[in-house]
Amino acid sequence: MDIAKRCEANPLLTPRDLKPGIEGMEITCLLNPGVFRYQGRTGLLLRVAERPIQQEGIISFPVYNKEGKIEVLSFSKDDPELDASDPRVIGYKGQNYLTTMSYLRLVFSEDGIHFKEDPQFPPILGEGELESFGIEDCRVATCNDGFYLTYTKVSPVAVGVGLIHTLDWKGFVRHGMIFPPHNKDCALFEEKIGDKYFALHRPSSPELGGNYIWLAESPDRLHWGNHQCVAITRRGMWDSARIGAGASPIKTEDGWLEIYHGADANNRYCLGALLLDLNNPAKVIARSKEPIMEPIADYEQTGFFGNVIFTNGHLVEGDRITLYYGASDEVICRAELSVREILNTLKK
Repeated sequence: MDIAKRCEANPLLTPRDLKPGIEGMEITCLLNPGVFRYQGRTGLLLRVAERPIQQEGIISFPVYNKEGKIEVLSFSKDDPELDASDPRVIGYKGQNYLTTMSYLRLVFSEDGIHFKEDPQFPPILGEGELESFGIEDCRVATCNDGFYLTYTKVSPVAVGVGLIHTLDWKGFVRHGMIFPPHNKDCALFEEKIGDKYFALHRPSSPELGGNYIWLAESPDRLHWGNHQCVAITRRGMWDSARIGAGASPIKTEDGWLEIYHGADANNRYCLGALLLDLNNPAKVIARSKEPIMEPIADYEQTGFFGNVIFTNGHLVEGDRITLYYGASDEVICRAELSVREILNTLKK
């Protein structure tokens, strides 16, 4: 059951629409952006994935070295110790590497459809050893004291959640890793509940447990505790393999509405919804039995990694949700959803 109204201009952005930001690289993917409004414009904080221009018979990919500079590693595709079966991750002699390096770039639009870069606003690049494989999948929480960016820090030793604060998208205060490995898909609530801040996050366990959505609380958005599991995967359903939060929860009269992603064993990613209690967001009131959005368009089914819809960001105006999402791990798209229509599906 797909209730999303896709924009006729989709895809809005493709890798060809931007120039590589790293010298000697090519853009392979544009992925799920964080979304915000700033100075009357719609802003997208894109995840841009780049790699060296590939040569015949060789796989090359970038990493940050210990000096913080980009270094290119190359392996022969014929090397028996190379596992290149996944286009996103390769393995070599027991070590995993990403085939691309991701960083964050800003684009702006007057109409929410046609986006372009503004040279006033710099990209956000990885910094330090814990971001040596890059930074990914940023969510933007618009709060009364600025914008809070939660994103994935990626390195050979870990995947964790970082936090950045900005007032003007020009100066950034980095607060380091706020959720330790292995963790990602962190979405901050945009207002306090009582005297505490809340966040959804996704710790992962390869043994007990799995890839589930958890809730945490904090006095200051830096120190998090009282972790509680909110939702788990469901065997035989569209979200059987992994789930994770999308953007910041939407406050409604019925509860906090969270649009989340789920994948099955075939890595087919869809979107569904959770409804959480307004005063106790650890309490789940309702959850989608069927997806509210599925990869049914051509550009969602084929690409760098097909059959994927993944969202980190939206804008809400009254009943209308303007959802920006990554499709097939390659292009950026837009769709509209109705808050009331989603809630009605949950009631059914």
